[in-house]
Amino acid sequence: MSKMKVAIIGCGNIATSAHIPSYLQCENVEIKYFCDIIKEKAEKCVERYGCGIAIEDYHTAIEDPEIVALSVCTHNISHKTISIDALRAGKHVLCEKPSARIYSEALEMQKVQHETGKVLNIGVVCRFNASVEEVRRRIMAGMLGEVYHVFINFRCYRSIPGIGGAFTDKSQSGGGVLIDWGVHRLDQVMYCLGDPDPKSVTGVAYSKLGCDIKNYLYRSMWSEDTKDVNGVFDVDDSVSAIIRTEGPVISLEGAWAQNVDVDENYLDFLGTKAGIRLDYCGGFTMYYSENGELKEERYELPADNDMYLEEIKSFLNCIETGEANRAHIDNAVKTSKIMQGIYDSSEAKKEIIF
Repeated sequence: MSKMKVAIIGCGNIATSAHIPSYLQCENVEIKYFCDIIKEKAEKCVERYGCGIAIEDYHTAIEDPEIVALSVCTHNISHKTISIDALRAGKHVLCEKPSARIYSEALEMQKVQHETGKVLNIGVVCRFNASVEEVRRRIMAGMLGEVYHVFINFRCYRSIPGIGGAFTDKSQSGGGVLIDWGVHRLDQVMYCLGDPDPKSVTGVAYSKLGCDIKNYLYRSMWSEDTKDVNGVFDVDDSVSAIIRTEGPVISLEGAWAQNVDVDENYLDFLGTKAGIRLDYCGGFTMYYSENGELKEERYELPADNDMYLEEIKSFLNCIETGEANRAHIDNAVKTSKIMQGIYDSSEAKKEIIF
């Protein structure tokens, strides 16, 4: 039986730490191309993994009739273009989060997916986290009663990634902490709640601590190799918002950088029967009452839970069966709509009604 041939577009950290190792664990898959505009990165992947061909132009991959699918692991600025070109070339696509820089670009991607019928999944990988799945199961089973409010908190002390580079250049990324970190938190909440339609949003996006790039102090920095002290910082380094949906209200507090040296990273689901605090990418605790006593139950994330592998396996299954999974663009686009609403609300200084 011949193997399904795929291409990796963008050979940065998310590709080498997640997509590529996951594909390599799937016996029915062969990586034919590693593509990066910096060809040396693609060549390093060929050398490291002992397979594939290094290319600079993604068109080489999407024009190859042998290629069935590809992972788009590039900067946000090219998500829309590469995904749409690939879909129209008859390829299936797994595009990293966020869907795109702005909501209108995500809608374009959704439109082309509907036109072509090819798979377009977004890398909202937390939907494949075992703890998140268990929280969703309990909510759907009514164990929390009416879930009326969800609180999202992802605040860190001076942790701006690659300051001055693509992460902090709005023209490339579309935004800062909200679109980089918030997308995962918002999306897993939406998944746990059954993807309710958003109704309105009020938000404020701050750009405060990273503006003076040369004097920005930090202890550690994700993607420090992309730091550029002569670069651009015009994105949000913290954000506050309240989102009304057709179900619960969602409140959100996030920060890449704050002047409080305490990191917090959790989601609280508040229900009439019980509540859950979910540790981001970890386990959770459920609080409830039983027989006149207040109780709590701890759920630990299984040690063997590989959400990236589960994401890739589900993507491949979608290709084989034609079924839409939890990461389909139709679900992920709702998160893009909410984030756009927060940015629009911040700029207009008023509530946005959808």
